[in-house]
Amino acid sequence: MLLAIDTATRNISLALHDGGEVIFEQTWRSQNQHSVELAPAVQSALYQIEAMENAALTAMAVSIGPGTYTGLRVGVAFAKGFASARQIPLVGVTTLDILAAAQSQFDGLLIAVVQAGRGRVAAAAYQWRNGRWRIQAEPVSTDWEMLLMHIDGPALITGEIDADARERLAYAIGMGMPVTIASGASRLRRAGFLAEEALRRLHAAPEDAEEVESSPASYEAAQVVPVYVKTKDSP
Repeated sequence: MLLAIDTATRNISLALHDGGEVIFEQTWRSQNQHSVELAPAVQSALYQIEAMENAALTAMAVSIGPGTYTGLRVGVAFAKGFASARQIPLVGVTTLDILAAAQSQFDGLLIAVVQAGRGRVAAAAYQWRNGRWRIQAEPVSTDWEMLLMHIDGPALITGEIDADARERLAYAIGMGMPVTIASGASRLRRAGFLAEEALRRLHAAPEDAEEVESSPASYEAAQVVPVYVKTKDSP
C-alpha cells in the first residue's frame, strides 16, 4: 500500500493506492492550516488500511513543488519523518508532473502551472512521447503575459488558473490563439495521480534509459528535497 500526500499549495490531497487502484482519496482547500490539518487527515486515511486484511503501508509519495514555501515544508518534512520511522521508500514527485499525469493525450503542448504569488506562476511545458507526458525543460517562474507570448502552437493549459488568468486566456482564445483550458475537475491536483506516478517510478525497469535517473534502486527519505522556483515570495 502506498500513501501519497500533497500540501504544496493551498490545496491538500491524500490518497491510498494498493497497486491496482486508488482505495481512498481526499482533497480540500486549506486556509493556511496545513500543519494543523495534515496529521489528523493522514490518521483518518490509515484507518482504511486497518480495515483491510493483509494490508500494510509499504511506500510513500510526496509532492515536492514548486509551490508555497510553508506548504512544501510541512508536507515534505512530515513525509520524510513518517517514511524514515517506518523504513519505507519515499518518492518525491513535482506538482507539475502530478498535473501532467492527469491529462490524456493531446495533439500539442501541455502546459502545467501552479500559483507562485503576486500574479506569477511556476510553469513547465510537456510533450506526449511513448505513452505519457514528458517535461521539455526545467520549470520557470513567469507571468501570464509572458507565458502566452511564448506559446506558438496548439496548447492545453492545466493547473491553478485564477479568475484574472481565466480572463486573459479567454481574451487570447477570442483573438484566435490555439489554447485550450483543461476542465476544472481535471485541473485539480489530486494525490491519486501522485500515487500512480510514484508507483510507476518505483517499478520502472532499470534498462529503461529514460527512467534511470528518476528510478534509483532505493528511494531514501533523506534524499527527498523540495523544489523551489525562485520568486519574490520565496527565500
